[in-house]
Amino acid sequence: MKARIKKFNEIGITDVGSVGGKNASLGEMYNQLTSKGVNVPNGFATTSYAFWEFLKANKIEEPLKELLTKLDRKNYSNLKTIGQQARELILIGSFSSAFSKAIKKSYINLCGKDLKEVAVRSSATAEDLPDASFAGQHNTYLNIKGEDQLLEAVKKCFASLYTNRAIKYREDKGYKHHDIALSVGIQLMVRSDKSCSGVGFTIEPESGFENVIVLSGVWGLGENIVQGTVNPDEFYVFKPALALNKYPIIQKKKGDKKLTMVYANKWNDKTIVNTKTPKNKQQQFILTDDEIITLANWAKLIEDHYQKPMDIEWAKDGITNTLFITQARPETVHQMRDKNIHIEYKLLEKGTILSQGNAVGSKIKVGKACFLKSPKNAGSLAPNTIIVTDTITPDWDPLLKQVTGIVTNKGGRTSHAAIVARELGVPAIVGCRNATTTITNGETITISCSQGKTGYIYQGELAFKEEKIDFSNIKMPATEVKMILADPENAFSLSFYPNNGVGLLRMEFIITHNVKVHPMALVNFDQVKNTSVKKEIEKITKNYANKHDYFVETLSQGIATIAATFYPKEVIVRLSDFKTNEYANLIGGKYFEPKEENPMLGFRGASRYYNNLYKAGFALECEAIKKVREHMVPYKPKSDDSFLQNLRRRQKSGGYNGRKWIETK
Repeated sequence: MKARIKKFNEIGITDVGSVGGKNASLGEMYNQLTSKGVNVPNGFATTSYAFWEFLKANKIEEPLKELLTKLDRKNYSNLKTIGQQARELILIGSFSSAFSKAIKKSYINLCGKDLKEVAVRSSATAEDLPDASFAGQHNTYLNIKGEDQLLEAVKKCFASLYTNRAIKYREDKGYKHHDIALSVGIQLMVRSDKSCSGVGFTIEPESGFENVIVLSGVWGLGENIVQGTVNPDEFYVFKPALALNKYPIIQKKKGDKKLTMVYANKWNDKTIVNTKTPKNKQQQFILTDDEIITLANWAKLIEDHYQKPMDIEWAKDGITNTLFITQARPETVHQMRDKNIHIEYKLLEKGTILSQGNAVGSKIKVGKACFLKSPKNAGSLAPNTIIVTDTITPDWDPLLKQVTGIVTNKGGRTSHAAIVARELGVPAIVGCRNATTTITNGETITISCSQGKTGYIYQGELAFKEEKIDFSNIKMPATEVKMILADPENAFSLSFYPNNGVGLLRMEFIITHNVKVHPMALVNFDQVKNTSVKKEIEKITKNYANKHDYFVETLSQGIATIAATFYPKEVIVRLSDFKTNEYANLIGGKYFEPKEENPMLGFRGASRYYNNLYKAGFALECEAIKKVREHMVPYKPKSDDSFLQNLRRRQKSGGYNGRKWIETK
C-alpha cells in the first residue's frame, strides 16, 4: 500500500511527484546537508496519494473538474466564485480515520511527549519546476499546536490548492488543474517571532550576477518580508572571498523594519499579527557579521549541492539563538535567460522625480498611475496601467500580468512583489515609502529601472530608447578594453558587457552619494560649529563606535562592490579628486576647505593628500583601500606585473624618478 505520510529522512529531491518541490527539497537538505552543518528543522509530509485518496473518498474529484470547466478563461470574471466553491468542496470533506491517525502518530513521534508548535506548509506536486516558482500561491500556517489544530491546518492547506491566485497561475502556465496534487509539510517551528528571519538568493536577483549571495531579513516572522510589508535589511556576500575565509560582506543596507510579526494568542485564520518594532531595534542590523557569513556558507553549500542558483528562506530561533534553513527552491528567472542577449534601456531626457525605491528589472515604461488599496478594487485595467499601492501580497498575482508596471511604498528586492514582477518581466519599483503621496492618481508617469539598483518614478511621459545587444557577436580587440565606473549600483549589470576590467574607478561618486560626510568633519568633529550639521553627522554615524569607522566601512563597501563584480579582472581605483568647492559641499565640508578663485587648478590631487588640511582624510581613504584589497576582494596580481616589479627595484636602488623610469621602460 502507498504511504500517506513520509518522514523528512525518507524524502529526497526525486520525490517531487509524491510530496511536491518544497517538501522534496526539505527532505533532500535534511538528509544530505545536515552532516555538513546546515541546520534544517525536522518534520514529515503528507503525500500526493493521501490527497487523491481524500478527494476520491469524499467524491469531490469529478465535481472539482466540472466546476473548473465553467471558468471564464478570457476575462476570468468568475474566478473568485469558482475558487471559493472549489475550496468549500474540500473544506466540507472529512479525513479518513487512517489518515487522521497517521498524522497524529507522526506528530507525536516528531515532538515527543510534549506536543510542540509546528509550521504547516503547502507543497504542490508540480512545484518549483524550472519555469515556475509557485511562490506564494498556496497557504502556510504557523504556530500550530495540538492534534485538532494540526488536522484543521492540513485541510486548509489542501483547500489552498484552489486559491484564486493558484488557479490563475496554473492557467497562465498551462498546467491541468486535475494533474496537480497538494502535499503538506509539517515542520518543527523555528521561534523567529522572538528573533528574525528572511530570504536569500545565491545570485544577484536583478542582474543574475553569480558571484554574490544576497540575504535580506526582518525582525520576527518572515511573512513581512515576503509580503513587502516592511523594508528589510540587505547583505551582499562575495563568494570568492567567502571561499578564502576573507571578510566577504561587500554591502550592508539597513531597512526601517518598522513592524515585527509575531504569533497571535489564539488559533484561527489569523495566526500571526504585526506589532511595532522598538526604535532601538529598527536601528540595529538583524544579524551579526558572523551570522551573515554562516548563512552565506550554507547558501553556497545548497547551491553547490543542487548545481544551480537557489532561492532560500532562513530563520533564527530567538530561544536557542540557532539559525535554520526552512526552505530552498531553484531560482526561476535568470537560469532561463540567454546571457548573451542584453536589452538596454536609456532615458533620452531629464524629468521631475516624484519618488524612488528599489528597482526590479531594467526596463523603462510609461503609463497612467492607478491607485489601488486591494486587487478587489481593480475592475478592468487599461493596458498601460501602472499600479501604485502600499504593498502587494500573493492575492494580487492574477492582476499583475495585466499591468505595465508596479510601484509600492513598502518591500525589498526579495519581497513577493519583486519575485513575481521578475518572473512576469514587469518592471517594478518597490519600497518607495512615499509613492502614494507624491504621485497623483491617474497622472501619466515614467518608471525607470535602468539606472542601477535605484528605480525612479518621473512625472509625465519621458522619451527613452530600447536597444537589443547580442554579446556573442562582439569581438574584443587586441588592446584591453576597460570601463570607467563610479556608481556601484550599475556594476552588476555592466559586468556582463565584454570587458577587461575597470581602468578607472572614480571614488568621488561613492563619497558623495554613500558617505556624504567630509572625512575631516569625521576626524575633527569638534571643529564643526553648526549645531544642525553636527546633529546630521551624529544621525548618519549613530551606529558606529567612532566616526572614522563609518567612513572606512561605507567607502570600502562601495569600492568592494565594483572590485568584486569584475573579479579577478583588474580594477584601478583613483583616490578622491574633488575640487575644493566640491569637497565643501559634503556635509561639514565648508569648515575644512579653503576658498579658491579657481578650484580647478588649486588644492587637489597629490598636493592635497600630504597637506595637513587633508592628511588624516587621505589616511581614511587609504585604510578603506587596504581593507578592500587585503580582506574583502582578494588581490590577484598579474603573472607579468612588471610595473610593480620595476617600481620596487627603482625604489631600492635610490628612489623613483617617473620621467626616467618611463624613458628606460
